Amino acid sequence: MSTLKLDDIPNQKEKIAIVTGANAGLGFETTLELAKNEIKVIMACRNLNKGQSAKDEILKQVPKAKLEIIEIDLSELDSVREFVKSFLAMYSSLDLLVNNAGVMMPPYQKTKDGLELQMAANYFGHFLLTGLLIDIITKTENSRIISLSSIAHKNASINFKDLQSEQKYSKFGAYGQSKLACLIFSKELQRRLEANKKTNTISIAAHPGASNTELARHLPKLASILLTPFLLLVTHSPRNAAKPTLLASLGKNVDGGDYYGPQGFMEMNGNPGLAKAESQAYDVLVAKRLWEESEKLTGINFLSY
Repeated sequence: MSTLKLDDIPNQKEKIAIVTGANAGLGFETTLELAKNEIKVIMACRNLNKGQSAKDEILKQVPKAKLEIIEIDLSELDSVREFVKSFLAMYSSLDLLVNNAGVMMPPYQKTKDGLELQMAANYFGHFLLTGLLIDIITKTENSRIISLSSIAHKNASINFKDLQSEQKYSKFGAYGQSKLACLIFSKELQRRLEANKKTNTISIAAHPGASNTELARHLPKLASILLTPFLLLVTHSPRNAAKPTLLASLGKNVDGGDYYGPQGFMEMNGNPGLAKAESQAYDVLVAKRLWEESEKLTGINFLSY
C-alpha cells in the first residue's frame, strides 16, 4: 500500500498543476502542499478576490511559491471553455489535474446550461474540463488526473430517468449522485486511457473523509447543531483531509484506477490509504451510459472506444 509523508516527496520542480477550487478548504491545502514541492499551481477559482487572498496566504508560508490564478466557474460550461483557452494560450504541458471544486447540498438550482447545480459543479464541469485538456495532459509524461469523490457515494445511484432532479430534488441524494458520478468517471477514464494507449497518464480518485470545510455551509442549522458533537469526534482538519488527494497526486506506487481515502472510523478520518468503492462504482454499463450522457450534455467527445 502507498504511504504519504509530506516532508518526503521527491522534488517536483518544473511540474505544472491545475487545482480547481484552490482558494478554500481542501483545494487550498492541496495547493499549499504542491507549492511547497515547487510545483507551479494554476489556481482555478470562481471568485478572483478569494483566490487572491488564498494566494497571498500561501506566499506568506511559501515565499517562492509559483502560483497563478485563472477564473473558472465549474457550474457554467462556457466558463470552463474560457478557462481552458486561457490555460492553453500560456502552457504546453500539464502534469497534474486535480478536479477538486464542488458544492454540497444547496437549495435546488438549475444552471444556465439546464443542469442541476451539484451535478454541474461537481461532475459535468470537471468532465468538460478534463476532455478539453486531455490532449495536453496525455502528451505530458507521468501525468495524473485526480477526481474527488466522497463517502456519500456509498448510498447513491445514477438516476438516468431524472439526472437533473427535475421531478424530485433531494439535497443529499443529488450530492451523493454527483460524487458517485465523479468516482465512476475516474474509473471509466482509466479504462479509456488504457484502451486508447494513452500510457503517459493515469486516472485516480480520492475522497477526504469528513472535514469542516466551506462545503458544509448549506447544511440545515438544526442538523448542524445536532451533528456537531458527533462531527467533532470523527472529522479531521482540512490539512489532513487533503492527504488522500496528495497521495493520489504525488505518492509512489500509485496505479491508474486507484481510490484513496482516510483509513480511520468509517473512512471519516485518519491516515490516507486505499479506500473501498461500492459496487455501483464498478458497473461498466452505467459508466458507459453516464459517459455518453455527459458527452451529450457538455458537447465534447473524447477517448472513444
